[in-house]
Amino acid sequence: MSGIEREAMEYDVVIVGAGPAGLSAAIRLKQLDADLSVVVLEKGSEVGAHILSGAVLDPSGLDALIPDWKERGAPVKVPVRKDNFYMLGEAGQIRIPNWPMPPLMNNHGNYIVSMANLCRWMAEQAEALGVEIFPGMACSELVYEGDRVKGVVAGEFGKNADGTTGEGYEPGMELHGKYVFLSEGVRGSLSKEVMAKYDLSKGKEPQKFGLGMKEIWEIDPEKHREGTVTHTMGWPLGSNAGGGSFIYHIDNNQVYVGFVVHLNYENPYLYPYMEFQRFKHHPMVAELLKGGKRVAYGARAISEGGYQSIPKVTFPGGVLLGCSAGLVNVPRIKGNHNAMLSGKAAAEAAHDAIKAGREGDELAAYETELRDGPVGRDLWKVRNVKPMWSRWGLLPSLKLGGLDMWTNTLGFSLFGTMGHGKTDARSTGEAKKHKPIDYPRPDGVLSFDRLTNVAYSFTNHEESQPAHLTLKDPAVPISVNLPKYAEPAQRYCPAGVYEVVEEDGKDPRFVINFQNCVHCKTCDIKDPTQNIHWVTPQGGDGPNYPNM
Repeated sequence: MSGIEREAMEYDVVIVGAGPAGLSAAIRLKQLDADLSVVVLEKGSEVGAHILSGAVLDPSGLDALIPDWKERGAPVKVPVRKDNFYMLGEAGQIRIPNWPMPPLMNNHGNYIVSMANLCRWMAEQAEALGVEIFPGMACSELVYEGDRVKGVVAGEFGKNADGTTGEGYEPGMELHGKYVFLSEGVRGSLSKEVMAKYDLSKGKEPQKFGLGMKEIWEIDPEKHREGTVTHTMGWPLGSNAGGGSFIYHIDNNQVYVGFVVHLNYENPYLYPYMEFQRFKHHPMVAELLKGGKRVAYGARAISEGGYQSIPKVTFPGGVLLGCSAGLVNVPRIKGNHNAMLSGKAAAEAAHDAIKAGREGDELAAYETELRDGPVGRDLWKVRNVKPMWSRWGLLPSLKLGGLDMWTNTLGFSLFGTMGHGKTDARSTGEAKKHKPIDYPRPDGVLSFDRLTNVAYSFTNHEESQPAHLTLKDPAVPISVNLPKYAEPAQRYCPAGVYEVVEEDGKDPRFVINFQNCVHCKTCDIKDPTQNIHWVTPQGGDGPNYPNM
């Protein structure tokens, strides 16, 4: 704790993050007991402002939480009508038939949605039940009572760039709870702290990640096919990295165009953002987008470790929910249903504990339900797909991963449970062992430079505050990362935050343009020396996604 005097407010449950996991927990708590006091703290300027997802929604989580969501007018309106899978080459594509794919890969009954808009609707449902939701309230610190997490500090504003308190400084408040639920999304700063403090990943495989980038396009109505879902693999990544694309036809003649790069790639010269831009020049994609216009852009990291990377999800005083725990089903490219189910399960465990007078106990029932219930069963069946891809590459993993998913539906695996090995940071190779990659310049029609695209994320940070992208050692980027790894932060960041400035007669400088940051957390994950530490900026800052 900082020693600053703050007012405190007491709640039964304090929830950090108004994503699908946190809002599901809040709703379920109030469904179980209307008298429970529940608060949700959201760092975005409004609920949904920092929500970015594909997204094809498996409605099982929503069904379990709010069975009458259709009658209540949830913004879940576009059912998947057609599934396409393609393997791309530079000039053409091969359609992969649906029939050999395991049943769990079928999108029948799923919906194309904006998760930002769904979260806004869920917030309305929560507030109608009496949940207090405070957007623009970044949680900058945890509050401890002995060994227990007691609460959080939220709403601190007005620090100077050097960290001192300015004239308009507001110290924020302490919000205390019988339980603190952390639902910050991938690589949240508070979640990272409790995972380290309580060694929650002991005995688990390292978490793995991908970088997901997404644009929304308005296209020619003649080309629009509402409800069509397309996934591709292969070009342009080839053997340079794992990953692939998605193209989802939502309503209003819009399509979601996205690209995912697995962050365990070796070549430090790889430029994930430019791989995305190059992808849009494939003839199949270019023809779809021709005559259209891009209206939004964003990026975020995706947890990909699966079942074997889920940390212990309980700690003294609280729990991890959703992507803070890493609950994405990688081959299905879905995690929102598991996030909702995790929030529901945690709420039920906390309610039972509070009702029995056991508040403060670790919620062992939540841990059990997460691993043995529908979330665990969903992730168990696909646990080997990611490590297979990392170990053997795309084509072998397609065949063996498909076989493994089929056998897992019957209750067994020929491969047991495979490990991931190295972290994504340690997977980065030395520059001298790799060749630079020549990327075409963006044409400003189909492809765009990073700073132009960042403008379409509507990102804003108050420039006088301390940079929320901190360096453990300011010398490392130039003294270590530049000579050894060609300083990959220049390339892996999808928002152009990091630069190496070289001027005649001067030593190179590492520059952090934190104003551009879209809060994807890739730098915190991929930096090979783990020298970059992402912390939350002041509340309300960051992207302002409209309907991602």
